Amino acid sequence: MERELTLVAGPLEGRLGETLRAALADRAVRLYQDGESLENRRLLFAFSLPENGVSPELYGLLARLRDCPGCLAGSVGGVVVDGAGDLYTKAAGRELILAANMAGCAFPGRPLAEATGGLQNFTVQARNGGCDLEEAYRRAVSDLAGRVLGFAPPRRERPKILALHASSRSTSNTLDLWGRVRERIEGTCEVREIGLRNGTLEDCAGCPYTTCLHFGERGGCFYGGVMVQEVFPALREADGVVLLCPNYNDALSANLTAAVNRLTALYRTASFEDKAVFAIVVSGYSGGDIVASQVVSALCVNKGFRLPPRAILLETANDAGAALRLPGIEARLEGFAENMLAQWAPPASREGPS
Repeated sequence: MERELTLVAGPLEGRLGETLRAALADRAVRLYQDGESLENRRLLFAFSLPENGVSPELYGLLARLRDCPGCLAGSVGGVVVDGAGDLYTKAAGRELILAANMAGCAFPGRPLAEATGGLQNFTVQARNGGCDLEEAYRRAVSDLAGRVLGFAPPRRERPKILALHASSRSTSNTLDLWGRVRERIEGTCEVREIGLRNGTLEDCAGCPYTTCLHFGERGGCFYGGVMVQEVFPALREADGVVLLCPNYNDALSANLTAAVNRLTALYRTASFEDKAVFAIVVSGYSGGDIVASQVVSALCVNKGFRLPPRAILLETANDAGAALRLPGIEARLEGFAENMLAQWAPPASREGPS
């Protein structure tokens, strides 16, 4: 029996309503009713944005998700955002994905179908699919619904975890927290850690598509270096990636950003859909959610890594060593490590979607 898709949506009017009706015509769909439980569901969130990007219905949902940790436990989701203008659709989508993920929802890779005002963001898809922009949009929503319904994380007896960082061990609170997590998972997982310190990594310079594809098909990148020699081979084998992200000016560090950019060469020739992404984000003052949303956007929305539930640990600590002295930190680290391990466990023992 086909799984049922629960549609959590604002007003189903105009282009969004028409697109959903066409894209979901052959699916078993029910419309969410206020007050129902959203646990253990296959969910499609769908909202229209006006020119100013502010949707009261969307912000109401965000408030509920942030107020109710665990309210989406066991669920898998996808997001459709239909904008009246060319701005705000991706920002709204990744904000919703992060809030839903922190509430317990898992997401397949590429979980956002966004439509800008003129649908120009579907130009390439329409050309490749031999259709107009409206049909490309409908196909994207239909494809997303199918992937949400069919989402089934792989099982692994001993998953391979790749941790990427660009920090100094003597001063990094982020590495301190990762060290405690690693202690908890290393007996069950095969863990590899790669440091991307200054001077070891060149950023992507935007090679032409054919150049990037040429090197990607050969397992490399024009710029070589640590990405080709270490990261690419380790990532091909990995079942999960952990990004260790100190908050630098409300952004990922330069070397982690460069690493994400350089993954394009590998992404052109290999799917990341069975690889999970996690992150540990530590801010000295505030803004960890901004960095977390960058991880969501870069690795899950754009590069296609699956996002397990509660995939990002967010902490605030300034002085060296302060993170390990935070009240309740050991319990949070234990929970984060257990959640990581649960993503590859057999369905009977896995908390979350099977």
